[in-house]
Amino acid sequence: MAASAPASASAEFPPAAGIPPSCLHDVFRAADALERETGRPVNQLHVGEPSFRMPPEVAEGLTKAITDGRTTYTSAEGMPRLREALTAKLETENGHHTTPDRVFVSPGSCQGLAALLQSIATPGAELLLPEVHWPIHLQQALLAGFRPVFYPLRADLGVDIERLADVSGPRTRAIVVNTPSNPTGAVLEEAELRRLLALAEEHNWYVISDEAYEHFVYEGQHVSLASLERDLPPDRRRVFSTYSFSKSYAMTGCRLGYVVTPNDVTASALRVVQEASIIAPATPVQYAGLAALDAHAAVRRHREMVRAARDEALPMLVTAGLLDALPAGGWYALLDVGRTGMDANTFAEGLLAATDVAVAPATGFALRPVVDNTGRVTEVGSLPMARHLVRVAICGDRELLCAGVRALVDFASQR
Repeated sequence: MAASAPASASAEFPPAAGIPPSCLHDVFRAADALERETGRPVNQLHVGEPSFRMPPEVAEGLTKAITDGRTTYTSAEGMPRLREALTAKLETENGHHTTPDRVFVSPGSCQGLAALLQSIATPGAELLLPEVHWPIHLQQALLAGFRPVFYPLRADLGVDIERLADVSGPRTRAIVVNTPSNPTGAVLEEAELRRLLALAEEHNWYVISDEAYEHFVYEGQHVSLASLERDLPPDRRRVFSTYSFSKSYAMTGCRLGYVVTPNDVTASALRVVQEASIIAPATPVQYAGLAALDAHAAVRRHREMVRAARDEALPMLVTAGLLDALPAGGWYALLDVGRTGMDANTFAEGLLAATDVAVAPATGFALRPVVDNTGRVTEVGSLPMARHLVRVAICGDRELLCAGVRALVDFASQR
């Protein structure tokens, strides 16, 4: 059922006041409160924090930059040495053909995405988002002034490309694609990406490819969307790519990511947003990023750790009828707890109270805000299918994940 926006979203308040907060913060607060009240640790399956830690060479790159006094400003785009290294990585690992002038270092891919959306937003423009999405994508779209329109997913939670054009219109400016996906774990294959890119060209959309989980594909392989237009002249390209150091290198708290623009015109607009919003990325963290780009063995080890956790823990959920299939990529699995007779919020609250296991209700991953002609959110509903979905993170300690999944299955079976 749609809920009215808070009073703070009325005409005398700014549009940002009515944007729904991320549902993940509610889970964080509930888990923290339980730990404080009981003194017992909560099994934190609601959060994408990995069990592995930043590689030693990356930590050394960070601390050495500080002790050597390399703590001054860089340019808004990031220091040239790192952007040159990222350009080489994009060429060899992702199949891009770009230049350092089109690569922007950001304090986390989240800020990079927000800056990117601001750089392409136009008054009244629409942005296509998946109907089950990362809540931050929705917040960023609304903050940039976009009107979100949600595109359908198939039963297996992959993108229903055949129906994309049906939800677009003359005001559609761009589409966000997240593969591997948070929260669904779906991975788009090359043939699907080519069809999507052909649609974008036909309808003149920008494509925003969020590839934060690029190294965490367990079925098939990751295909970077921009690699499919590398042979086009830059002025005909339309794909923006965003990447993160948080996942592959366990640098979640360092806040480091990067954005790749399709051409020099789009780079000029993003440069202005970067100048106005961050001045420059943190210099010592950029040196940590330089070191991380050489930590290939660590990336392979991290991927195998998450894959092993997935393969050991998640079959229990398939057997219990809570999960159709193992996620093909990413750090998460999306469970359907409808068979318990409880909605996702009730299930998550009951599970936490009974077992000290925290999961994230997926209602907040499928919000449907109503936006008025001033850009303010007036109502917030949710996709009905998400009413019984919860997200489980699979990137944490494998023993804790298995214990948490067993507790979840027992809790569900008792109901």
